Amino acid sequence: MVGLARIKWNSIHAKLFATYLMLTTLGTTLMAGYILWSFHAYFMRTRQTDLENWTVALSESVADALQEQDLQRVDLLVQRYGAPETVTLRVFDPKGRLLTTSSPEVDRQIADWYKIAGVREALQNQLAQGITKGVLSTDDRLYISRPIIRNGQLLGVLRMSITLKQFQRQFARVIWTIFGTLVLTIFLCALISDRFARSLSKPVETMRNFAIRVGSGHFDDKLAIRQSNELDRLALELNRMSERLASLDQERRAFLANVSHELRTPISNVQVTVEALRSGAAEEPELRDRFFQTVEDETKRMSQLIRDLLDLGRLEAGVTQLEQQNISLRSLIERAVRAMEPRMQTLGVSLAVDVADLQLQGDPERLLQALLNILDNAIKHSLPNSQVSISGRKDGKHALVKIQDKGPGISEKDLPRIFEQFYTTDPSRKGSGSGLGLAIAKRIVEAHGGSITASSTPGYGATFTICLLL
Repeated sequence: MVGLARIKWNSIHAKLFATYLMLTTLGTTLMAGYILWSFHAYFMRTRQTDLENWTVALSESVADALQEQDLQRVDLLVQRYGAPETVTLRVFDPKGRLLTTSSPEVDRQIADWYKIAGVREALQNQLAQGITKGVLSTDDRLYISRPIIRNGQLLGVLRMSITLKQFQRQFARVIWTIFGTLVLTIFLCALISDRFARSLSKPVETMRNFAIRVGSGHFDDKLAIRQSNELDRLALELNRMSERLASLDQERRAFLANVSHELRTPISNVQVTVEALRSGAAEEPELRDRFFQTVEDETKRMSQLIRDLLDLGRLEAGVTQLEQQNISLRSLIERAVRAMEPRMQTLGVSLAVDVADLQLQGDPERLLQALLNILDNAIKHSLPNSQVSISGRKDGKHALVKIQDKGPGISEKDLPRIFEQFYTTDPSRKGSGSGLGLAIAKRIVEAHGGSITASSTPGYGATFTICLLL
């Protein structure tokens, strides 16, 4: 068929095409076979019924003539009703002798009529009918042998047969006509199947190539499929996946760059300090102590950064095991406040706490870590002699905790990025930490099935809202 030789038979197109074609071929073949069978069965039933009706009517007239022993009348009836070339009519006496026939030239060659289909059964008062070969020919004939009975006495046998040659010729023409129609139908179905298969396989191949390109790192490609079915929705999801992968790739690159930057600074400071000590600074006690303090501070800074990175990695991978305990929200916040009191006193920041006594389920140490990170962020960016407020209340099936500072706030364009790793975009929010605290807090809260959001009005501070299940 046109263009079908170019199909790769291990492709989706080939499989879809073969499936469609086999189904349509099977369906049309079964339908054609059923039509031919129905036509043949209907014709045979009709002709058999005609034979039954003819022999019933004719047997009454023959019975009257036989009862009156009027063989001339019997012969007249046989010649009249057996005159058509397709019909053969015979009458036998009760002993199986041929009394008269519409085909005397053929019948005079027959010596034993008991071998002819239906004669023996009819002589035993049994109706016989069916399909058999001609008496001296190979043509198929439809016959019926009917016993002629009057007043319980067997007067003879009436046997009528008709040739099926004309019907078989007509039926053969019908078969060839249906076969030709079937071949044409299969050809058209093949063309339609090829079109349908191509309409499905082409988008699938396009999506496959798109997935390969995305897997190779080409995240800027866009998939455009207009099928108005599941395929265009799949294409939409693939585009979203590509966008998400592009975003993740960008985050990964930024993350690596930030990690490199954050680690480079303390390592450089340690390296410079060690070189200074090696160059003779160790001989001066005051300078030596200051350099050793620098090494210790930078080492602690690197250690804290590595711990934060490990925490963040475990939380994002979902491998951190969270304990499930009954926690008092008020006690949890009091622990966080006590841990931050020395720092707040040093910076001159006061604290206002208004927390309801609520019970929730979770890992107390992890939730404490999240609260400390957010509280540390609030204190770090509070103005001197300002106040940080903490409130906790019940909201339906959730506990809402709000931590609000009085710092310079977060700009509107930077607010959506506040929970990103190493967030330092807004100079007003830049501090001395690793930039991972808020990201870790967000992952901890989400691991508990909660959420955390930030809101801010520049110049009036920022508010962090934690929502946890009770």
